[in-house]
Amino acid sequence: MITLSNVKKVYQSKKNSVTAVNNINLEIKEGEIFGIIGYSGAGKSSLIRLLNGLETPTEGKISVAGHDITSINGKELRDARKEISMIFQHFNLLWSRTVRENIAFPLEISKISKIERDKRVLELIKLVGLEGREDAYPSQLSGGQKQRVGIARALANNPKVLLCDEATSALDPQTTDSILDLLVDINERLGLTIVLITHEMHVIRKICHRVAVMEEGRFVEQGRVLDVFKKPQATITKRFVQQVTEPEETKETIQHLLHQYPNGRVIQLTFVGESAEKPLITSLIRDFKIDVNILQGKISQTQNGSYGTLFIHIDGDMNEVNSAVDYIKQQQVEVEVIENA
Repeated sequence: MITLSNVKKVYQSKKNSVTAVNNINLEIKEGEIFGIIGYSGAGKSSLIRLLNGLETPTEGKISVAGHDITSINGKELRDARKEISMIFQHFNLLWSRTVRENIAFPLEISKISKIERDKRVLELIKLVGLEGREDAYPSQLSGGQKQRVGIARALANNPKVLLCDEATSALDPQTTDSILDLLVDINERLGLTIVLITHEMHVIRKICHRVAVMEEGRFVEQGRVLDVFKKPQATITKRFVQQVTEPEETKETIQHLLHQYPNGRVIQLTFVGESAEKPLITSLIRDFKIDVNILQGKISQTQNGSYGTLFIHIDGDMNEVNSAVDYIKQQQVEVEVIENA
């Protein structure tokens, strides 16, 4: 569906040059939700603009939905963009048009008849959950409703690919989740391929099948979301994963608990996939002469399965404690004994 081969984008100025995208190779399958995550300046926005021909690569080849984006222009490129749609962080709605008129706008440009336009707009309003708001103007809508209009407008011409440029960054957490749920629903109903760029690991965790981590114009890591959560390789990836699994307050809490529980072991357990559903704590209490105290934990769902972390304190005879730790390691659970910082 989407292929990038040795893609490079260099911006030239009179004094210097900036390499925004550096030797990117990527394949995205049809119907996949693919996430690209990186901090500001990583090259994410430049990359997504390359995908729909808003930017031309300095080197390399880009194919999207059967179109060689690097070699077409004019009408051919405009026709290709009907199959490669985009939603934005700040919605980009026409403020003088109602919800209905905003959604109809790309259909007007495509010279679709009014009867067909009205029918399609009604379908899209129902799809994105905006019934009753058809005649409202953008100034009368919440942030989430504005983004729903943006999504409906992007779907007007039945695209094969939807590009999402920080589409939830301007929204509060609850609204973000509702928009992400909508994107998953659209992906499943329409078989739409979605490419989503973000700096928030929560977004990746919630809806993406695979992810690429971008830093200084390069992909430093990519793979299935659950695999990246399980064993992040690059330093930047570890920081992103910690956004979801180990918030800053967790570290402070654990250091406090180490002083509170000077005996025994404070242990961080990491569960992935099926191991997240095993009754591990019950087995520990039943099979070993130890005391187990659950300190803090969280289980999150990804598109590939469950991922969770649990902090526990194990106390008792140290031989028994060590045997319990060895047992945990045999259960496909990652174990880290937490030491004082």
